[in-house]
Amino acid sequence: MFPVETHELTKRYGPLVAVDRVSLTVRPGEVYGFLGPNGAGKTTTLRMLLGLVRPTSGTVRLFGKGTGESLGDLGALIEGPAFYPYLSGRQNLRVLAHYAGCPARRIDIVLDLVDMADRAGDRYSTYSLGMKQRLGVAAALLKDPKLLILDEPTNGLDPAGMADMRRLIKRLGASGKTVLLSSHMLGEVQQICDRVGVVSGGRLIAESTVAELRGGARLRIVADPIEEAAARARALVGQDRVRVEDGALELDIEAGKAAWINAELVNTGIDVSELGVRERELEDVFLELTNVG
Repeated sequence: MFPVETHELTKRYGPLVAVDRVSLTVRPGEVYGFLGPNGAGKTTTLRMLLGLVRPTSGTVRLFGKGTGESLGDLGALIEGPAFYPYLSGRQNLRVLAHYAGCPARRIDIVLDLVDMADRAGDRYSTYSLGMKQRLGVAAALLKDPKLLILDEPTNGLDPAGMADMRRLIKRLGASGKTVLLSSHMLGEVQQICDRVGVVSGGRLIAESTVAELRGGARLRIVADPIEEAAARARALVGQDRVRVEDGALELDIEAGKAAWINAELVNTGIDVSELGVRERELEDVFLELTNVG
């Protein structure tokens, strides 16, 4: 039974197709990154998961049940938190816990989880943006949900705030919770997510582990003459595994063959001035998938 499973999920606003037949699966205990540029349909999809927006067509199943039957199993932070500015962080959580029927002991537990215990008595209006985001996550955790849905939790944060949020999400994932994380910050997602779904123009165009999307490491070789080096490399490892990019060779082979390739090129009279391992960033993959850049 999957925490999140959608089939052909679609949302239209008149002629505009905001979400186009999205079928995705989030597995138990993983941190799943839902990637895409602003306007790609990420927030609309999350709102349909939470029952805040009615789908035009398609289905949503959370833990095998409909959205209305699953609310007790999930917590969410969508498009930024909203709290009473004149109340302290603890007082705001007390209000939410009361209306959600959560035991009062959960308040101190979640404040500790998000590293806000030392500022819990301060007014919300005095908090930095990063602290406000962390209090929003604390509120989403009050019911001790099995699934946590976070929409752009690092949006607008400075580098220190982003690092704090990244550590928090890692801790939540390590604790066994399932986290669905929407973001356009590809570097952040690469560091904390187990699997990702890439959405563009409302469509899910890829879904895989981060490692599979990035592919294996490549050898980058700067050699002279480059044409002879490319011909020799293709003869050694295959035509389709060698290409010339930015004046250097890119070889799709394991890093352990670097010394062998180097020796073969040098013994042929080719001058190798640089050899190194290059790993694709998630951003590179995203730009290729969406034909951006």
